[in-house]
Amino acid sequence: MGTESTADELTLLIREWFAAQGRDLPWRHDGFGAWGILVSEIMLQQTPVVRVIPRLAQWLERWPTPADLAAAAPGDAVRAWERLGYPRRALNLHAAASAITEQHGGIVPEDIPSLLALPGIGDYTARAVAAFAYGHRHPVVDTNVRRVIARAVLGQGEAGPPSTKRDLAAMEELLPADAREAQATNAAVMELGAIVCTARKPLCEDCPVKNLCQWRATGYPPYEGKRQATQKRFEGSDRQVRGLILAELRASDVPVSAAEIVQVWAESEQRERALNGLLRDGLVVRVDSDYELP
Repeated sequence: MGTESTADELTLLIREWFAAQGRDLPWRHDGFGAWGILVSEIMLQQTPVVRVIPRLAQWLERWPTPADLAAAAPGDAVRAWERLGYPRRALNLHAAASAITEQHGGIVPEDIPSLLALPGIGDYTARAVAAFAYGHRHPVVDTNVRRVIARAVLGQGEAGPPSTKRDLAAMEELLPADAREAQATNAAVMELGAIVCTARKPLCEDCPVKNLCQWRATGYPPYEGKRQATQKRFEGSDRQVRGLILAELRASDVPVSAAEIVQVWAESEQRERALNGLLRDGLVVRVDSDYELP
């Protein structure tokens, strides 16, 4: 982008747009709390916002504090997760709640090292909680942020494969010195990528920084760099079979027999592979010859 003043103008325009056009999401409300933000961030991983909002409300009504979730059985968390995807996250969230309760007096920690030490919490989630729940000045980078920076700043149509060090440094250059403005910038750039600077059909004419966008200024050149590996098909995958087995267990209040598991998926080798993976991940436990949630 060239100059600090241009970066300042870019982020100011995005923040102003965000203040007027950003979606009214529960975790953006004042007083939502660090626990609610932590739960929302884990739920939002590869799950659309529209599916997360009702499930988040149910979770926080049932388990309003980390101690409440820690007191429940891990299987309750898996059952309540339902079809949010990647149910291992439910177990991680339960384990994190237990660690918060036992090691932090039931209060979600606010520094990144302590957050990273929680089970299942990665760099993005730790930074998001520190920034959005506690207002600390940290760059927060997701796929949407990477795409906005690639296009508006670097003039590239796509962000290419992620690089934590490079991506955080790029966002750091855009963050204002003021912590409150930095927090707003993180949220605003993320929102711009989510609803305007989208991957397939960006709404360039509606973009608040279209006159500063380097990709637009150079005529939207096609991306010629490396691309991130595409995700394998879900239909017929082990992921689908795992999901079907978990759905069978969630629907039952008693252990499910091996014969009932057989009915879930006809192909025996893939079914056993999926079941063994669930057992290994702790998402399913064996009780004699039957199976149930942990």
